[in-house]
Amino acid sequence: MNLRLNQALAHFRQGELRNCLSNSASESCLLPIEGHGRHAWKDGSKAALEIRTRLAAENPDNLTVRWFLNIVAMTLGDHPQGVPMAAVIPVTTFASAHDPGRFVNLAGPMGLAVEGLSGGVAIEDFDGDGTFVDRSAQAGVPGLTGGLHVVSTDYNNDGHIDLHVLRGGWMREGGTYPDSLLRNRGDGTFEDVTAAAGLLSFHPDQTAVWFDFDGDGWLDVFVGNEMADRTGRHPCELFRNNRDGTFTEMAVGAGVRINGFVKGATFGDFNNDRRPDLYVSLLGRPNLLFRNDGPGTEPNTWKFTDVAAAAGVQEPDHSFPTWFFDFDQDGNEDLFVAGYRIRQVADVAADDLGLPNTGERSHLFRNRGNGTFEDVSKPMGLDHVLPAMGSNHGDLDNDGWPDFYLGTGDPDLLTLIPNRMFWNRGGKRFEDVTTSGGFGHLQKGHSVSFADLDNDGDQDVYIDLGGAFEGDLARNALFANPGHGNHWVKLRLEGTRANRPGIGARLTLKVRGPSWERTLHRTVSTGGSFGCNPLRQEIGLGDARNILSLRIEWPGSGTVQTFEDLEPDRFYRLRETQPVAERIPLRTFSLPLPPTPIHRPNP
Repeated sequence: MNLRLNQALAHFRQGELRNCLSNSASESCLLPIEGHGRHAWKDGSKAALEIRTRLAAENPDNLTVRWFLNIVAMTLGDHPQGVPMAAVIPVTTFASAHDPGRFVNLAGPMGLAVEGLSGGVAIEDFDGDGTFVDRSAQAGVPGLTGGLHVVSTDYNNDGHIDLHVLRGGWMREGGTYPDSLLRNRGDGTFEDVTAAAGLLSFHPDQTAVWFDFDGDGWLDVFVGNEMADRTGRHPCELFRNNRDGTFTEMAVGAGVRINGFVKGATFGDFNNDRRPDLYVSLLGRPNLLFRNDGPGTEPNTWKFTDVAAAAGVQEPDHSFPTWFFDFDQDGNEDLFVAGYRIRQVADVAADDLGLPNTGERSHLFRNRGNGTFEDVSKPMGLDHVLPAMGSNHGDLDNDGWPDFYLGTGDPDLLTLIPNRMFWNRGGKRFEDVTTSGGFGHLQKGHSVSFADLDNDGDQDVYIDLGGAFEGDLARNALFANPGHGNHWVKLRLEGTRANRPGIGARLTLKVRGPSWERTLHRTVSTGGSFGCNPLRQEIGLGDARNILSLRIEWPGSGTVQTFEDLEPDRFYRLRETQPVAERIPLRTFSLPLPPTPIHRPNP
């Protein structure tokens, strides 16, 4: 059976290359496949359908065969009628209970449908002009070898956003490539300062988190390396900023020299002691929550203590992306961790159909406010098999409640499953709006960013797509926000005693609507552990007509500021110790409508 299944996969992949790459449309690869997403060149799918129909008849209980049979039939516009009745997966299986509006993929007409394999995304206004064009050649980065992830930071507090490129993830001993720290010169170009900064090391990695763990006003970095055996060759690293452009590695003394296959790392102040703590997601063993205990007993040392077991956040055993966010807006930082173990597509299909399966499930932990967490995955609608890689959180409809998007998949070419979007319904439940919102792209989903690219006030969603193997190419997607009529405010923090971009700052907004008042909570960060949102905060206000106050607790410095003169639908720069917010004009532009696709054979 495996031989014939792979034959069908080869035919289907040929069809995808000719249709979804050479003749890509806004509806390409979206589950359920409809309209212009159907294949114009049908030979590949027809050959695959013939083989898989026979396989389904011979193996009626094989969910992998059944899943692909339905996908292939959709590409031909022959679903469900072209599928044997016993093998049909109804389109209603993927239906969304709620509709956030259709987010059309405009990556093609925007010139952002980059074609490639798995990679990273960081969205930021690197040159301060408010717009974007492809300036790779001018910036001096084409000669740099690509990485699996990229993280934005400002390591030298000069006000220009720098980039940290991670390399070697999943490659074990074959991935001992150095990472790159790219200094933003402020003139549109970048300089590789990895060796000069003391960050040059040779370990496979794919995740890093920049945070000011010692509160001195300079960003430090934890690098989660991937050690696949017990040799101890690739332990994790913690680099402390020396405040002169260089770093000192101190993971051993700090207690975070982890020996494990690290796939995600994030910071958050889970116990509200105003010291950033560190959560580490591991593949194949319990996860770790390092409480930041402050200075060690020896000079120039720091101490972290693993409290994951006591806090109740060790699961899942096979996990990947993770982040802290306050999903219920009670002022305590909650934690999401995605599971990452499936038995091909069968586990995902079984979960969608309500059947037993062995897939690893995702976990949402609600912060109780006493140093412990409660697993609320089931009541919040997230107790599902969601094999996520890239991911991030934002606000689809500017209602003030954080939503999130998961890029799913694994290296296996057979794993064609939809990326998933979850809409936060008032902190009470997350609803899967993948289908209604048009987010269910079937290609492998890696780095994710929520960002208001056209400066119209609502967040668009960009995702890096493509697999790990040479033939698993895909085009990245940009899902344009249709707008929901809610208000918003954008905030750019500028620390003077705290770190310059304000990473780790706690924001509390009190807002008033027509007949209500509520409090919104945010922490300045890039979001998830595989994808970077802009460091400027883009905060939805719902139908609030007034911002009563904004309180900023700056990280490390202890500075607390309150602003009472902000207006909705405005962009402000907020400088530490400066009592007046500076209003910044936004340069807006209109996103183009998707063109009518032109289908032609690929020679």
